[in-house]
Amino acid sequence: MLTGLRRYFFESWAELKKVAWPTRQTVIRLTILVVAVSVAVGIYIFVLDRIFNTLVDQVI
Repeated sequence: MLTGLRRYFFESWAELKKVAWPTRQTVIRLTILVVAVSVAVGIYIFVLDRIFNTLVDQVI
């Protein structure tokens, strides 16, 4: 069992060395993009909710 666990960690470390990690600038740009899209979608949903809420209140 110990040799299997040891092999697992050795192979995992070898695979991590092959990963092409993004640069700091890329991470920052993508993070800003995700936050901006999340805010835009949140505003879109908020506006639609207010419109439908107003319509339902007028019908009732």
